[in-house]
Amino acid sequence: MTKYHKQVSEILDNIQKVIIGKEREATLSLVALLADGHVLLEDVPGVGKTMLVRALAKSLNCDFKRIQFTPDLLPSDVTGVSIYNPKEMVFEFREGPIFGDIVLADEINRTSPKTQSALLEAMEEMNVTVDGITKSLNKPFFVMATQNPVDYEGTYPLPEAQLDRFIMKLSMGYPDEADELEMLNRTDRRHPIDEIYPVIDKTQLIEMQSMIEDLYIDQSVKQLIVQIASATRKNDYVQLGVSPRGSIALMRAAKAYAFIHNRDYVIPDDVLFLAPFVLTHRIILRPEARYEGMTQEKLLANIVNSVDIPVRKELHG
Repeated sequence: MTKYHKQVSEILDNIQKVIIGKEREATLSLVALLADGHVLLEDVPGVGKTMLVRALAKSLNCDFKRIQFTPDLLPSDVTGVSIYNPKEMVFEFREGPIFGDIVLADEINRTSPKTQSALLEAMEEMNVTVDGITKSLNKPFFVMATQNPVDYEGTYPLPEAQLDRFIMKLSMGYPDEADELEMLNRTDRRHPIDEIYPVIDKTQLIEMQSMIEDLYIDQSVKQLIVQIASATRKNDYVQLGVSPRGSIALMRAAKAYAFIHNRDYVIPDDVLFLAPFVLTHRIILRPEARYEGMTQEKLLANIVNSVDIPVRKELHG
């Protein structure tokens, strides 16, 4: 694991030059990328969501594309469109912004469900279908979508199928006063994003993603993941529990988290730490649960605190 340990630290340092006081969010974003997943960031405007994605893209020397979602955005504005070339007498496909390495889907819940669904195939199958023709996306492919809180005017809540495509849901939150003051000092003359340089290239990133797939995870840790997911489906407060896709996502994320911490095996603590970020947005509560003050976060915390944690025997295979 030591091969890329230095580069992982440098990537996180780069992000923290731009986003101050958000080490956890920076780490989790990199975990999602290395796990070959996608991230949903929900927060109010102006807390640094876009800067986080840009810093990540610059650190990896990846092609960065941004899609600003608006109520009048069409699916073809995301995927691309075939345009007739009268000189050649053929239709030529012009790629949309989804054909990027790292894609920022900004304010995804301000557009219609029809346009939101244009991301579904790309995020899950690494393909885009336009006019009946399927085109493959290149690796790496990472979507970080931002959304405003659902009680904001002019928002369309993401459907369950769309939410399930995100390996994690994160929230930035406001910085504390000391971090905000440091932010002002750093951006006084020049924005720190301009001082970030690539740490690795796309080939190395793909190699890191491949290495993570080979990390060891003990059967008892897999059982822990299944136990947590199963408990969400049996809870009386829950209308829709964690899907098998969610269990797989938690396992992949745990492997990536272990990799970042320079381990070639997963421990139960990895699973327990990541569970709220990977699973909470996949749980749909019954209406009566909210009347009794129950939230997805509280419910999952109760489940995590009640599961049988594997004895920390020799987990390294």
